Amino acid sequence: MSLKKFIPSLQHLPKVDFEYQFTVFVPVYNAANTISRVFNALQKQSFKNFEVIIINDGSTDSTHEIISELLRTCSLQTVYINNDINKHKMGCLFEAITLARGEFFLVLDADDECTENALEVFFNEYNQIPEEKKSMISGVTCCCVDQNGNLVGDYFPETPFYSDSFRKKVYNNIKGEKWGFVKTTILSRIDINHEVFSKGLIPESYIWFLIAKEGYLTKYINNTLRVYHLQIGGNLSSLGYDKKAFGMAIFAIAFVNWFHKGHLIKVPSHFFMRLYSLLKASKFLSFRLTDYLVSIDNYLLKFAFALFWPIRRLL
Repeated sequence: MSLKKFIPSLQHLPKVDFEYQFTVFVPVYNAANTISRVFNALQKQSFKNFEVIIINDGSTDSTHEIISELLRTCSLQTVYINNDINKHKMGCLFEAITLARGEFFLVLDADDECTENALEVFFNEYNQIPEEKKSMISGVTCCCVDQNGNLVGDYFPETPFYSDSFRKKVYNNIKGEKWGFVKTTILSRIDINHEVFSKGLIPESYIWFLIAKEGYLTKYINNTLRVYHLQIGGNLSSLGYDKKAFGMAIFAIAFVNWFHKGHLIKVPSHFFMRLYSLLKASKFLSFRLTDYLVSIDNYLLKFAFALFWPIRRLL
């Protein structure tokens, strides 16, 4: 079986008319102690033309009751969905995309905040993009600070900085949490096998690198508009491989297949790092060696993967 069936692609969709400038999507899981931050931040926004989609993904604490109370007293235009069963963040993301009525789609996690002018800055920065560039710009992304006001990761080399998720990571080595919107029309075009939603946590890079592969650029700015609350053990990278093995595996295959032409020779270490990630993930998955080999397009990477397959359990 080829794992390529789990790799997303972009399809063509007709033009859509939107009711709002922004859709702010808030994925929620056991956020009873933090969800009020999001409501407070969004109600203070200087830019008002937005809707909020909140999906409570099977929380086991009092999140639902708290959200219900906040909705009774807030003035936000909201859509609230309370899932009985946990679908994982990626499944909720695509559910929200189908519901979105905003031209720009922005994810704000349930334990974070943003500045009062965040949406206004994003809107103005997009409008300052030259008209001849706008059709191939996927969105605008900014930097973040932690709850103590410290920059999370790196600034961009200049502002504005036009690049994409792949080049930003591979060639510029820009680290740290970033935050931004993507055009809803692009996200709506993503054709994805919904089986992935039930197979554990999927890295969001799975989506952002697809957009990069399709040639879209992002406008990166050095404004710090999001307060990213750092927590111990609360992110994807801190989880054991057994919880994220499938997601890491399909992202590794997508990465090497999407970018090996033109980039393998220039930055080989990144491709072999993905092979290492794939080998490590394979320890927790039931796929055979042949399943992986038919999924990898590049013959050199196929050979390297097969060569190290016998020792993968030592990784």
